[in-house]
Amino acid sequence: MELRTLRYFLAAAQEENITKAADILHVTQPALSRQIMDLERELGATLVLRGKNGLTLTEDGIFFRQRAQEIIELADRLEKNFAQRQNDISGMVVIGASEAVGGQTLAKLIKEFCGKYPAVQFTLYNETVDNIKDRLGKGMVDIGLLLEPIDVTRYDYVRLSQQDTWGLLVRDDHPLTEKASLTADDVAPYPLILPLRDSTRAEIFNWLGREEKELTIPLFYTLLSNAALLVAEGLGCAFCMDGALAIRSAPRLRFIPLEPRRMTHSVLVWKKNNIFSPAVSLFIQEINLLRAKIE
Repeated sequence: MELRTLRYFLAAAQEENITKAADILHVTQPALSRQIMDLERELGATLVLRGKNGLTLTEDGIFFRQRAQEIIELADRLEKNFAQRQNDISGMVVIGASEAVGGQTLAKLIKEFCGKYPAVQFTLYNETVDNIKDRLGKGMVDIGLLLEPIDVTRYDYVRLSQQDTWGLLVRDDHPLTEKASLTADDVAPYPLILPLRDSTRAEIFNWLGREEKELTIPLFYTLLSNAALLVAEGLGCAFCMDGALAIRSAPRLRFIPLEPRRMTHSVLVWKKNNIFSPAVSLFIQEINLLRAKIE
């Protein structure tokens, strides 16, 4: 299986049409069709269903597209990394960042680094902690900004000094807005919107002193930016942390801290014993200099 074949398949999947994909790839339609059929024969699976209105991916096709995209992304990055070794410091630093107050420190680091090395570019993914850890493991992200609790045994890391405060995001006309802080008994009677991450939900249930079946939970979310819209619509109140941008950008919403206060650190992490590109290695050095300031 060649990288070219993967690129051909991804183009066809993107366009959902063999003829359009062939035009983009500058190959003939029969040649592209033959490549996809050969790929299906090699895998022993049907990847696309062919109809009058174009192509539709099968379940195997959807799975294969995801893996093919990861392989192509890694191949492209590898090619760029080798090219940049021959020149001045340049290249790409890929960062996955969760919604956290530590993002302010990360932003300052990136700004200062770009001033020193203007040829270096950054790609920033705003993702959940679990998705960032998955990308780190696959080599698709160089550095992650994560929220505790996390298992750092596979990572080198710097724990940032800033802490996120746990609270409840409510609409400005909600009865709870009369309170300066919230106890478990204050919160439990209302519909609650919770983070999808298992470890975070476990901490919330522990704080509430109640099991999931005792609560009304209409929604689980991954990123607060979408959940905040549902809070504004009156679906429920969302457990979250004050570092998330959605809190500061939603005028009809109010963040109320929990009582007793619950705090969470942000952590910058990268894989142990990994060989990074010069650009990434230099950025990690900047992070380690930050560690020295913190400690």
